[in-house]
Amino acid sequence: MATGIKDKVAIVGMGCTKFGELWEKGAEDLMVEAFKEAIEDAGIEPKEIQAAWLATCYEEISVGKSAMPLSTTLRLSFIPVTRVENLCASGTEAFRAACYAVASGAYEIVLALGVEKLKDTGYGGLPSPYLTRGPFNRMIIPNLTAPGAFAMMATRYFSRYSIDPKEGKRALARISVKSHHNGALNPKAHLRREITIEDVLKAPIVAWPLGLYDCCGVSDGAAAAIITTPDIAKGLRPNPVKVKALQVAVTSGEELMYQGWDGTHVESTVRAAARAYEEARIRNPREEIGMMELHDCFSITELVTYEDLGISPRGRAWEDVNKGFFDLDGKIPCQPDGGLKCFGHPIGASGLRMMYEMYKQLQGKAGERQVKDPKIGLTHNLGGYPISSVVSVAIVGL
Repeated sequence: MATGIKDKVAIVGMGCTKFGELWEKGAEDLMVEAFKEAIEDAGIEPKEIQAAWLATCYEEISVGKSAMPLSTTLRLSFIPVTRVENLCASGTEAFRAACYAVASGAYEIVLALGVEKLKDTGYGGLPSPYLTRGPFNRMIIPNLTAPGAFAMMATRYFSRYSIDPKEGKRALARISVKSHHNGALNPKAHLRREITIEDVLKAPIVAWPLGLYDCCGVSDGAAAAIITTPDIAKGLRPNPVKVKALQVAVTSGEELMYQGWDGTHVESTVRAAARAYEEARIRNPREEIGMMELHDCFSITELVTYEDLGISPRGRAWEDVNKGFFDLDGKIPCQPDGGLKCFGHPIGASGLRMMYEMYKQLQGKAGERQVKDPKIGLTHNLGGYPISSVVSVAIVGL
């Protein structure tokens, strides 16, 4: 009988580069920087690592889609190294594989590392995986864009819950203002300037109601985690972070093909979250979750994720936003590091960057943005679109 991952593995070291337009650094530089911080934090030598997983999504650092760039760059000689890719959930996918490997007893100390040099691809936004083919390699969707897809979710959300579009857009603006405030406190964030609600409302529209400040940008960066057994972790540091749940849900395509989906939520998030709560033994997430890092590719994504995770009632998340429920000093701080919106979004690194923030927060090492007495943290990655997605949900704690 499956018993889950709860408390079977621990994080003993993490590293993360500054995210941004890092033209002067290559992917190898970023991998080394994140790796060095992680092993120094863990207090181990590179030779103690028994296996590794590399998360990266695009071709700029791949060698035939292999994991060799990690082995050669970090001089991890002749150990098993695996490259994983699962759209924007790639970083958490590498973390999940590393955790399962330790929990299974196959290894004792392993590495998960994610990296992306998105600025080197030449795209202003994310290169679309569906420019010529749909999610099942047989559907032509030539005009599908991420801003357009999530903008339709926003307008549908406003309509279904009878929210005045002006009030709805103002709530979305407050989400972005929160993230910019938190990002301004984070020295590793890509964007570190505070903004106002009026700045958001007056910004150029990308796909109505989403304007410039409702959309995350793209960044370069890397993040890494050292995972081991709880027993070994006790000998390495006094405050290892234990993994409570790791779940991934991938669409079957039914949202795209049937009328049961209402367009105001992401079904993959609902399914992954339900399984994660069961695995972590969480019964009331609104009361038990202490902080979150969500996949805020757009402000509307963060809003509906509050509801998909069971934190806010359906159609009421915008009210929680306006009350400051998710602010840094609120009941459940969300994006304490600035989120994708301000920390940045190098795809392969994003899931591990989220975990890096939870790790630092749980150890009380987040500096000016430190959450008061956190116990349980949740991370959420979403790859794809509302109609076709892969979602990961991870829960960690002391």
